[in-house]
Amino acid sequence: MNIIEIVGGVLLLITVVLATILCMMQDQNRDQNMTSAITGASNDSFYGKNAGRTKEAILSRFTWILLIVFFVATLLVNILPIYIKF
Repeated sequence: MNIIEIVGGVLLLITVVLATILCMMQDQNRDQNMTSAITGASNDSFYGKNAGRTKEAILSRFTWILLIVFFVATLLVNILPIYIKF
């Protein structure tokens, strides 16, 4: 194993653990969106206007960032050793 595989493996482990923790911290009540879609309720409330600043939105954004880092790191760990020989 070369250094790229070791660093990549550690990066993959860290991102997967953090993404799992962030997913578990997120609120699972998504029924409100479906209810408002069926009943025609408006999202003009204070919460609807500031949905991007809530704790759930921040956790969701960090989760997406970590999963993108995980995807890119997975590709790099599998592709770089093909082109770089040590």
